[in-house]
Amino acid sequence: MTAIFRLAGSALCGLALVGCVANPQAPHSSPNAPTRPSSAAVVTPQTPPSAASMAVRQHYARVQADLLSNGLLRTDGGGRDTPFTDRMLAENFIRIALYDEYARGPSGPVQRQTASRLRRWETPVRVGLRFGPSVSASSRATDTARIRSYLGRLSRLTGHPIALNDSEPNFFIHIVNEDERRALGPTVAQALPGLSASEVAGITNMPLSTYCLVYAMSEGTSGRYTRAFAVIRSEHPDLLRLSCMHEEIAQGLGLANDSPRARPSIFNDDEEFALLTGQDELMLRMLYNPALRTGMTESEARPIIESLARALVGGES
Repeated sequence: MTAIFRLAGSALCGLALVGCVANPQAPHSSPNAPTRPSSAAVVTPQTPPSAASMAVRQHYARVQADLLSNGLLRTDGGGRDTPFTDRMLAENFIRIALYDEYARGPSGPVQRQTASRLRRWETPVRVGLRFGPSVSASSRATDTARIRSYLGRLSRLTGHPIALNDSEPNFFIHIVNEDERRALGPTVAQALPGLSASEVAGITNMPLSTYCLVYAMSEGTSGRYTRAFAVIRSEHPDLLRLSCMHEEIAQGLGLANDSPRARPSIFNDDEEFALLTGQDELMLRMLYNPALRTGMTESEARPIIESLARALVGGES
């Protein structure tokens, strides 16, 4: 469901957009965790949804029902029907971690596969969770618990500190409805000052074919992420909502691209898997392995990636 967009035009920073996009064939606590974690997301009083938001909610209810009826949005993480070798793991990792799906254009992101560099966080990831006023208290509680648990899982996989923390957050997640997202422009611009007006508009005017997205900012060509901004539609039914959380947060950590060959994986626009799979977990472990360095090109990283894949999977390639 996701795509990546890197803003390389600035001498000070690079930006990557990851957006969960519908497949055209488918219907439309680490020991080093930061201190003083927030125990709750920022809360605002609930407001009733508009007619436009209700229509979006009905649309995605149909989308999820159609995907499930076609055997998609699997939650099993892969099994005997989805085998992969060390060579497949290495190639999938290279395509997902070292390529971008989107390039920067004058009117916003342009879909074009381009080679990139290895990107990840070097500083602790402090996630600030924000809800629109339309999100109910029960939904806020459920989403907060799910995201907190998932961040803990990601931190254990990567060995990197990743947690909810409202003390100077650097990775924002906004769960908002149609009307609230359209009003996010000033918030986006403040969080990611490297975005152009057209790129901000790509968020506020997000089409129905985009389920959710995340932008991640890095320092020049260093590959070191310093801040990220994710948007998840609150109109999504339960599984699509959780799927967006899994994919956008993981891609905001550095697995930025999608590949049609990656299976089992959420980094594939075919919607077969809704939640992080076994192969995805291995790719996250590889991404944050100290043998790799941020800013590496494919030619620099490939021998290390192949060695890591053999160690993780083994067997015949």
